[in-house]
Amino acid sequence: MLRVSEVVKTFYPGTPNEVRSLRGVSFTMEPGSFTNVIGTNGSGKSTMLNAVAGVFLVDSGRVELAGDDITGWTEHQRARRIGRVFQNPFSGSAPTMTVAENLALAARRGMSRGLGWSLSTTLRGQIAERLRSLKMGLEDRLDNPIGNLSGGQRQAITLLMATWHKPDLLLLDEHTAALDPRSADQVIRLTHEIVAQDRLTTLMVTHSMQQAVHLGDRILMMHKGEFVADLSGSQKARLRPEDLLSRFDELRRRDQLTPAVGDMLEKLYV
Repeated sequence: MLRVSEVVKTFYPGTPNEVRSLRGVSFTMEPGSFTNVIGTNGSGKSTMLNAVAGVFLVDSGRVELAGDDITGWTEHQRARRIGRVFQNPFSGSAPTMTVAENLALAARRGMSRGLGWSLSTTLRGQIAERLRSLKMGLEDRLDNPIGNLSGGQRQAITLLMATWHKPDLLLLDEHTAALDPRSADQVIRLTHEIVAQDRLTTLMVTHSMQQAVHLGDRILMMHKGEFVADLSGSQKARLRPEDLLSRFDELRRRDQLTPAVGDMLEKLYV
């Protein structure tokens, strides 16, 4: 279970550049649930994800994971319990290391490390088997530097790395936004398969209304550092992408947003 309670985060407090990114954010995720977070640029959704990951310490509030208070834990400490896939396909892996070496590091996460060679014949076989399940032919490219792969291939491997040990929480930070449509569809399919197979508790930030509607069991909408909608169950099941777009239009009218922001909202329907 993930429990976020009254989390507040302000950047550059007391200066002309002060930004109140999170304003008392609270939500709970049950084990095995899949929640999508949507919102306009600057709404606080990525800040919220970073607060859970431990990229920075929050000003106030509490973050609990699987019964433990992790509010004061560093990002490194949380990484033992949290898997994460970033928006940039080149984040989360070492480009000059081979596919097999990157996955070997993921397999050894949280374990003691000596001076011996970690990529044994047994582990190499396990890596090949897991890559084969992706159906991308990557099991035949174990010795290729991961930096030579396409963005979609690399993101698929990063997803595999993040979920190797079935983390208590999987964070997906717009992990298909930088991919071409075909690669994005492929990575989303793999995401659905891995999350469903291992029943991973998953929190995904996305700009895609299609993904938000068709993936997961809940949608949280953020605006100005707060949640303004929480949609699940039959309410989410009836949603169409255009329904979410209408909600953004309502926010635009309510706050009298500029035409430039309005144009950005239109691009959310992808």
